[in-house]
Amino acid sequence: MRRLRLSPVCHATWRRLWRAVPLGCALALASACGGKPAYDVVIRGGTVYDGSGGAPMTADVAIRGDSIVAVGTVPEKGQLEVDASGLAVAPGFINMLSWATESLIEDGRSQGDIRQGVTLEVMGEGESMGPLSDTLRAEMLSQQGDIRYPITWRTLRGYQDSLVKKGISTNIASFVGATTIRINHVGWDNREPTPAELAAMQADVRTAMEEGALGVGSSLIYAPAFYAKTPELVALMKAAAPYGGMYISHLRSEGVRFEEAVEELLTIARESGARAEIYHLKAAGEANWPKMAGVLARIDSARAAGLEITADIYPYTAGATGLDAAMPPWVQEGGYAAWAKRLQDPAIRRKVAQEMRTPTDQWESLLLAAGSPERVVLAGFKADSLKQYTGKTLAAVAKLRGTSPEETAMDLVVKDGTRVGTIYFIINEDNIAAQLRKPWVSVGSDAASMATEGAFLKSNTHPRAYGTFARFLGKYVRDEQVLTLQEGIRRLTSLPATNLRIARRGWLKPGYHADVVVFDPRTIRDNATFEQPHQYATGVRDVFVNGVPVLRAGEHTGATPGRVVLGPGAKR
Repeated sequence: MRRLRLSPVCHATWRRLWRAVPLGCALALASACGGKPAYDVVIRGGTVYDGSGGAPMTADVAIRGDSIVAVGTVPEKGQLEVDASGLAVAPGFINMLSWATESLIEDGRSQGDIRQGVTLEVMGEGESMGPLSDTLRAEMLSQQGDIRYPITWRTLRGYQDSLVKKGISTNIASFVGATTIRINHVGWDNREPTPAELAAMQADVRTAMEEGALGVGSSLIYAPAFYAKTPELVALMKAAAPYGGMYISHLRSEGVRFEEAVEELLTIARESGARAEIYHLKAAGEANWPKMAGVLARIDSARAAGLEITADIYPYTAGATGLDAAMPPWVQEGGYAAWAKRLQDPAIRRKVAQEMRTPTDQWESLLLAAGSPERVVLAGFKADSLKQYTGKTLAAVAKLRGTSPEETAMDLVVKDGTRVGTIYFIINEDNIAAQLRKPWVSVGSDAASMATEGAFLKSNTHPRAYGTFARFLGKYVRDEQVLTLQEGIRRLTSLPATNLRIARRGWLKPGYHADVVVFDPRTIRDNATFEQPHQYATGVRDVFVNGVPVLRAGEHTGATPGRVVLGPGAKR
C-alpha cells in the first residue's frame, strides 16, 4: 500500500487515529510523529527488478520483520536506511543445483554464494542427506574428506533442521534423492527392487514430501542410480506427484544417448503426471555438441504439447564430478569398498582399462567425452599423500607416475579412498548461449558454497563454486547481451520459484519474504578461475535474507537467518 506523508498531530489525535486506522497506516503515522521508524529496513532509490522480467523502475523497498511490505515511494523512515542509487535491487537468487550439503555444516555463512546474491540453496541431485539407513549412514561417514562431521539425523528434514539450528546464512530446500532411497532398500546391487522394496521406497518418498521435499532428484550416470530402470523412477514420481513434487534429473546420458535420455525424462513426466527439470543441461563431448539444437527443439515441442519441462545450467565449458564417471558402472557395483577391491584385481583392471578407452553407448564416459586426459583436471583428494596432484591434469599425473591414464585413474581411486574430485572439459560455448536464450532455463552452480579459508583450501574446486551467478550476470547478460538484465534476473528468481512451487519467494512484492540483493550490474563479475578457483565474485553490495542483512557493503555480517523452505506438499 502506498503511504502518505502526514503532518504531525497531537497526542490525543494520534490516539484516536491509532484506534481508527489499519496497523500499517498507524505505523506510518507514528513515523510522521517522530516515533519509532515505520520499517526495519528501507532500501532507497535503487533500480528495482521485481523478478517478473518486466521493465525496472526506480523505487524504494520497505521491509518489516521477514517480509517486504512496500515497493514504490516510501516516505517513512526505516530503522536501517540503505541508499541503492545507481544499483540494481532484485529478489534473492535461487541456486537450482547446490552441493552446499557439507559446506554449510563446515561454515554456515555460505560465503561463496552469499557474495553472489544467492539466498536459497536447492539440494538433492540424486543423493540427499536423508532418509538414512544404518548402512548408508556408515558409508557416508567413511567417505568424508576434508570436512568431517557427526551424522545425528536420519531424515531429510532432520538434516535441514539441524543446519538451521546450527545457523546458516542462506535458506535451504531439497529434493529427496532417488539414489538415496534406492540404497536404503536395494543397496548398491545391480538389480530391480522387489515389489515390497519398491513399495517401501515409495513410502519413503511420501514421507519426505510431507516433510517438505520439493520432489525426487535422480543422477542416472552414476552407480547405483545407473541400475534403476525407467519404471522404477516412474513409480517414485507417482508417489511424489500428488504432493506437487517435481522430477529433476541428471540425465542417463549427456553424450552418445543424449536424445534418448531426454525422451526418458519426458516419459517419466508423462506417465507420472509430474513436472520435470533437466539438471545442468548439456551435450557432453565435441561429437555430441550438434545434438543440442534438436534437444532444445524437442523440449519446446513437449512443452507445447502440455508437459511442464524446464532445465537449468551452469555457464562454464567444464563439468566437475569424480573419476567414477570415467569407469564402467559394473565395476562400481556394491559401493566404494567393492569397487576399490575389484580395481586391485589384475584381470579386472585390464578389462576396465580397455573399456575406459573404448567408445560405447552402454554407459557414460566423461573421460572419452573430454577427448583426452589433458582435458581432465584432478581437483580434490582425501589422502594427504595425493594432494600434491591437486590441480594437475590426469595426463600430467600419469606421466609423473609412469603409468597410463587409465591405470593412474584406478590407482588414485584405490589410494585416495574416494572417487577423487575431477573436472572434465566437455561443453561447447555456443551451446551455452543457445540454451540461455530459452525462457525455461534457470541457473545452478552444481557446487558447494565455500569460503577462501580453512578446510576449503585443502582441495581445489570448480570455479563455479564461487562464480556461477556473477558470471551469468556479468558475461552473458552484460557483456555478451544474450539476455536483458530484467530477463536474466527472472531466470534467477521468479522462474525457479515458480518451477519449484515455492510460496512467497522469487519476487519483490509486498507480502513476500524479504530475500533481497543489491548489486552493481556494471561491475558484477566472477573472479574464480580453473587455476585459482578460491576467489570471491565481486559486484554484489548488500544481501538480505528473511529481512536480515547478511552482506553489507560487500562484507559478511555474520548473521545466520536462513530457514528451511518447504515444498508444496509439506504437512509441517
